Amino acid sequence: MSHQATRRRFTQAAGAWALLGLTGPLHAQSTGAKRGTPSGKLIVGQSIPMTGAASEIGMAFAGGAKLFVGGYNDRAAAAGGTTIELRQLDDGYSADKAGANANKLLAEGADVLFGFVGTASAEAGASLAQKQGAPFFAPFAAADSLRDRNHGNVFHVRPSMADEAYAMLRQCDTLGQKRIAVVVDDDAMGRAALQALQDAAVELKLAAPVAVAKVTSGDTKVSEAVATVMKSQPQAVIQASLSQTTAAFVREMRKAGYGSALMTFSVVGIDPLYTALGKEIRGVIISQVVPAPRDNSRTPIVKEYLAALADSDQTASYEGLEGFIAAKSLAEAVRRAGPAPTRAVLQKAMAGMNDYDVGGFRVNLRPPLHDTARTVDLVYITAEGRVLR
Repeated sequence: MSHQATRRRFTQAAGAWALLGLTGPLHAQSTGAKRGTPSGKLIVGQSIPMTGAASEIGMAFAGGAKLFVGGYNDRAAAAGGTTIELRQLDDGYSADKAGANANKLLAEGADVLFGFVGTASAEAGASLAQKQGAPFFAPFAAADSLRDRNHGNVFHVRPSMADEAYAMLRQCDTLGQKRIAVVVDDDAMGRAALQALQDAAVELKLAAPVAVAKVTSGDTKVSEAVATVMKSQPQAVIQASLSQTTAAFVREMRKAGYGSALMTFSVVGIDPLYTALGKEIRGVIISQVVPAPRDNSRTPIVKEYLAALADSDQTASYEGLEGFIAAKSLAEAVRRAGPAPTRAVLQKAMAGMNDYDVGGFRVNLRPPLHDTARTVDLVYITAEGRVLR
């Protein structure tokens, strides 16, 4: 089966969750920081894009989380431990809808908000969680501003945008690429990525970008951005956009004669970018924040993930593995919090997880903004969609 076909198969199967009611009916319960989990069950609320521009990323991440929770609940129930009820709602990559979902999930019993996808969506969810005394766990690609001391209820599994920016700029510097242009979506994610790159340049004592171009999120009209970037004669271009915009930019840059490095943040998603670009993806470099999901020879958590995949309709992906890791980290926090934990007890357990080995992969839930111990891989994509480190 082709790479695109397996991806479509997962997207169709995952989209069926909502049609089959697998997001579950929400039952009203009282809220509050002191409320304990009822009957040995922790209710976890997640808002993700099941539709819209980032649906492939959202569904893969949500699918990986659901995959882990299913196996975990079987084991927890057999041992008489706390189980996890994962309630997943579609926000269409809309921050307003994500905020509404967060409010609904908290009002109807969620103990934790988990795995919101999208920078603006994460900010909306984190704000409501903070107001209601709930932990906000493992957002996907949240702005680095959610890592400061004012957000003590937010816990991050993935490295920061600062870590990704640092890794890409350091690679450029190592290769002698001094003239760096930046292209970002004109939204919360793009602004956060641009800030991360500017801060990383200062830390590495590098020159500011020779050009900065902003594009409409999800749009394929990139001619102005291409003209701005080409005029600056860059040696490397770093982009922070969703897959359709990134694909359009890569094509137009190559038509314009650009032949040097094209790099992008992990938020783009390898699989949706490959679907959009096909063989034209050759040479694009993508930062990645979890291990390679199809290589089980090195890392125990990848072996665990692939074993769980064997009995599912999902296909391996970086985003799926990240969702699996995030859910396993949450389950570890639940274990450490003990039976029927309150939100405050659960948050205290999360705050103590600063060196958790999830299976050959280190997780620090309260890392500094730029954590030198965190691994960010820069991977090169071949025309066949293979990933080379």
